[in-house]
Formats: sequence, structure tokens, C-alpha cells
Amino acid sequence: MKAILIGLLGALFFSVTFVLNRSMELEGGSWVWSASLRFMFMLPILLIIVGYQQNVKTVLLHLKNNPLPWLVWSTVGFGLFYAPLTFATVYGPGWLVAATFQLTIVAGSLLVPFLDKNKKQRIPVQSILISFIILIGVFIMQMDHTSSVTIISVILCVVPLIISAFAYPLGNRKMMQVVNGELNTFERILGMTIASLPFWVLLSIYGGIAHGLPTPSQIMQTLIVAVSSGIVATALFFYATELVRHDNQKLAGVEATQSGEVIFALIGEVLFLSLPIPSLLSFIGMGLVIVGMILHSMNSSFKNRKKVLTIKKVSSGN
Repeated sequence: MKAILIGLLGALFFSVTFVLNRSMELEGGSWVWSASLRFMFMLPILLIIVGYQQNVKTVLLHLKNNPLPWLVWSTVGFGLFYAPLTFATVYGPGWLVAATFQLTIVAGSLLVPFLDKNKKQRIPVQSILISFIILIGVFIMQMDHTSSVTIISVILCVVPLIISAFAYPLGNRKMMQVVNGELNTFERILGMTIASLPFWVLLSIYGGIAHGLPTPSQIMQTLIVAVSSGIVATALFFYATELVRHDNQKLAGVEATQSGEVIFALIGEVLFLSLPIPSLLSFIGMGLVIVGMILHSMNSSFKNRKKVLTIKKVSSGN
């Protein structure tokens, strides 16, 4: 229960991203600054955390030895993940962006055969079938969204989120292959933040030219997002998974707490942004997304348990 509560707390801090990104958009702040400032604020915080562990030099050395993979996959995993996600908030409320972004679970399953060319891996059929529940939920919510906006707005909300949903698992899994266990979580996040800086600098230059400088309110809100989602939520989620790492069933439960982001984002927007409560149809779609996420976690738990039992049988047979 402790790990589940910590996981839910992590989901609460993650949801701050969706609420404040929408808040900044409603205040007239550019999505460009909402995206780029987050990672610029994360950099000094991560330097302090990793510097306290006296491992900054290790990260910089790894970057120096593998500059191109770091640059490419960090730009994909951070840049092409977060910039489209913040852009989508221009055309949809935070809870809808949060729910649609769960397509990343579907994307992660589809990417399996392409992530390691040395091993023949098939697309997990069970995961894809469960993913249809999420897809149906997203479709229902977006179709309901068309009743209040134009079809162009829906497209400009969904397409960036599809890009983001694929970029996030692709960039992060490729970086895990590059790191190969040589860096811990915060060290890898620091390295990816540093390597993605050229992308954020270029985006900031565009933002300055096209939209002017960010307002004090936007600077403060992006700082809150950087600390809340970039640091606190990540630490809480990994701590929760660490607590139950030896129990696949409990681990699946912790992973399923990520679905709470959708609920927390909705509550946050209703309370702080005076968002009208979504229609019953949207709630049905939201429910399907959450159910799909929980089933994914349960399916993952079952597969891990089956794998462990197989290994034990082989070992006992020897």
C-alpha cells in the first residue's frame, strides 16, 4: 500500500505539467517557453543532485565518449517528446492532453521489434489488443472534443501527441542502451538534459523572435513544472518501484498509478482553471484509457512472473 500511495503521489506531481502548461497557454504565454524553460531550469537542479553524489564528471565523460548517440536520442527523448506535448495544450485542455499522451503505451509496444536489431523480437500481440482499449478511449474523448472546436484544432492536438508518444519511449530506451547501466537514473537524466540543450536553445531563439520574452508568471510556472514533474515526480516514482522491485504484482500496481495523472490533471483544471466538467462521453473515454493502462500493468506482471517461473524450472532441472 505504501508503494501505491507513493506512486499516486508521483502521478499527482506529474499532473502539474498538464495543468500549468494549460494555465500558461490561457494566460497568453507561448508554448515554446513552456517547453524550453522547463529543461533549462532542470539543468542546475540536476547538477546539484548529481554533484552532491560527485558523479558529474562521470556523466560528462560518457557524453564525451558517445557524443552523437547522446545528442540524437536525447533530442528525440526529451525534445521531440516535450515540445509537441506543450504545443498540444494550445488546442486542448490539460486532462485531454494527459489522456491522449497515454498512447505512449501503444507506441512502446509497437517499437519493441525495432529497438534491438541483435535480438529477434515480435510485437507483443496481447499488449496491442489491450492497447485498442486505450485507442478507443482516446478516440471517444477526441470525437467529443470536436463538438466544441474545429476538426483542425483536434488534428493539431492529436498529431503532436502521436509524435510525442513515440519519441518518449524511443529516445529513452535508446539512451538506456547507450548508457548500458553505467549511469543511474538522475545521471542519465542530467546527460540527456545537457545533450538536448542545443534543441532547447534553438527553440528559445525562435520563441524570442516570434513571441518575445516570457512573462514573470510563465517563468515561475515553468520553474514549478521543472521541480514538480522533472525532479520530485521522477524521484517518487522510482522510489516506489524500488520498494516493490522483487514483487511483480505490486510493481504492476505501482506502474498503473500513472493513470492517476489523467484524473489529477482534470481535478487540477476544474479547481484552479475553472474548467467546465467534461461530458459523460469524455468520462467514458477517460475510463477506458485508465482501464487499458491498468490491464497493461497486469499483463506485464503476468509475463514477468511466467518468465521467473520458467527460469526456476530450468534451474531446478539442471
